[in-house]
Amino acid sequence: MWPAPVTLKGQHATLAPLSQDHAADLASSVGDLHKLWYTAIPSPEGMGAEIDRRLGLVGKGTMLPFAVLDPSGRAVGMTTYMNIDAANKRVEIGSTWMSASVQRSHMNTECKLMLLTHAFDNLGCIAVEWRTHYLNVQSRRAIERLGAKLDGILRAHMVMPNGSLRDTAVYSVTAAEWPAVETHLLWQMEKPRD
Repeated sequence: MWPAPVTLKGQHATLAPLSQDHAADLASSVGDLHKLWYTAIPSPEGMGAEIDRRLGLVGKGTMLPFAVLDPSGRAVGMTTYMNIDAANKRVEIGSTWMSASVQRSHMNTECKLMLLTHAFDNLGCIAVEWRTHYLNVQSRRAIERLGAKLDGILRAHMVMPNGSLRDTAVYSVTAAEWPAVETHLLWQMEKPRD
């Protein structure tokens, strides 16, 4: 299996293989995020089913899901390697959400740093990708702050649950860009916060 389940530990967060053991914490952490129309975040009531869906994709080799744990060990979000392409050594980081209480903290930057480091340094990825709704400005800015480059917009790419069409912004970091992006992310972790 590529990539194999792994636990990634940082100073501000731990990424642990997702399991139903995280369901109660995640249900209480999601708040009103599931009401955002331009993204798909599970409701508190739907958390168990979403965990099952993600774990089902592990068996198909297309997803490796993580629970985002705060320093106390409480699950405060989810993220994944998804759209896994083992033959071409590519993964997408996506299906990510974090509790409003930890957004714009070191936690998200550290989680992306851990996922990227593992992807490039341990898995030998040639590229890591992100996809988000074109209108999800908060997500797009967060991806751009990481140092990812916009590859393009997939127009009328998918139908949203409300029936609207999603234009998808596609970003990536390539292996050649990784050393500079890593330096940038390490600086983001060290610099004082406003």
